[in-house]
Amino acid sequence: MLLADLGADVIKVEQPGAGDPFRAFQGGLYSPHFQTYNRNKRSLTLDAKNADDAKVFDELIAGADVYIQNFRPGAAERLGAGESRLRSLNPRLVYCAISGFGQTGPAAGRPAYDTVAQAASGFLNLLVNPANPRVVGPAIADALTGFYAAYGILGALVERGRTGVGRKVEVSMLEAMCHFNLDAFTHYFAEGEVMGPYSRPSVSQSYTLRCRDDKWVALHMSSPEKFWQGLARAIERPALFQDPRFADRNARIAHQEELIVLLSDLFRARDRADWCERLQAEDVPHAPMYDTSEALEDPQAKHMEIEIEGHHPEIGRWRTVRSPVSFDGVRDRQVTPPPTLGEHDAEIRAALAARRQPA
Repeated sequence: MLLADLGADVIKVEQPGAGDPFRAFQGGLYSPHFQTYNRNKRSLTLDAKNADDAKVFDELIAGADVYIQNFRPGAAERLGAGESRLRSLNPRLVYCAISGFGQTGPAAGRPAYDTVAQAASGFLNLLVNPANPRVVGPAIADALTGFYAAYGILGALVERGRTGVGRKVEVSMLEAMCHFNLDAFTHYFAEGEVMGPYSRPSVSQSYTLRCRDDKWVALHMSSPEKFWQGLARAIERPALFQDPRFADRNARIAHQEELIVLLSDLFRARDRADWCERLQAEDVPHAPMYDTSEALEDPQAKHMEIEIEGHHPEIGRWRTVRSPVSFDGVRDRQVTPPPTLGEHDAEIRAALAARRQPA
């Protein structure tokens, strides 16, 4: 998806019948999860065991810049899609293999999903509330591994522009999440500190506070005193940060739980909109803690045109979030909705047939 957002022609090769397993949803093949990551792509159905379909696959590889697969190690070779064979068809091919735990090693063959990778990398330990231990949040490992894969592919394409030869790009969910968790590892390497779920929020002085209307506001105060003095004025407690428990950064870190109790009591006295107005007037780093239905309705999100839409021939209006990257001040607001299964079969096969015809 990231490459497609940049303008690549991405062909998603799927099994006939059911396609990508994540398509399935309430008896259909167009789940929200599938829609999330499959915009700006074309769908082609191929059966690897069918000789004619295998020939179509090889023709696609011969003209491709990049091939991406996320099979368990060894599966691509069994399907005739291993690196050595595909590179014999196209030496310029950038071959990207995504895995759970890597291509080799004692865990290479294990199944891996998002939560497994989060846990194995030490990242999940930073999210789970010890008082109520349960998995929280979105599929971070799935998404980040895709980001790292695109990052590696772009590097390989730049190098190929100089050498004319493609590279094999490998990234595992374990490696991606360990790299993303670098701050925690650095604290351990440098200070022997094993961070927990409240370590960074304590140091960064981050707070989430419930307001009178049961809506929430988030603060990230960090260390500049001007922000703390602004907060003192906003909450009408000008002398609060003269209290020795809260008088400087180290004291506030040591007594954060007490400060949370104090601020929580104060914030329950007003609605969120009132607090945001007060905090903004004092230049305090804050934001309403929106839910999904609210975030894109914020005036700044609307100004930035974060929500975009396209038209799908079957479902009609289709909405998504645009790429965050702008070039020369231009936001890319064009989007093609995710394909239905095999939507581009005839189109792609016709293009390949035309390419076979003599000039």
